[in-house]
Amino acid sequence: MAVPLRRCAGCGRRSPQRELIRFVAVDGELVRGPAAAPGRGAYTCRRLACFERATAQRGFDRTLHTPVRIDPALARIYTGPAYA
Repeated sequence: MAVPLRRCAGCGRRSPQRELIRFVAVDGELVRGPAAAPGRGAYTCRRLACFERATAQRGFDRTLHTPVRIDPALARIYTGPAYA
């Protein structure tokens, strides 16, 4: 069975989907999205540096094909106790 690969919006590395964190745009706001959610998703590696790079270089906007507002608190996903 083939493993789905996705590209990190920050560093551009291709990885198995299960190793990445998925984000979606909801009403123009970037939110963490479940892997099974419908619609276009943007992925990052599980490193804060990739999230920061995708934010700074508009990687989320390009991947999602829409401008998104990014709450800086989303960075806690990478460092907080609920890191998954």
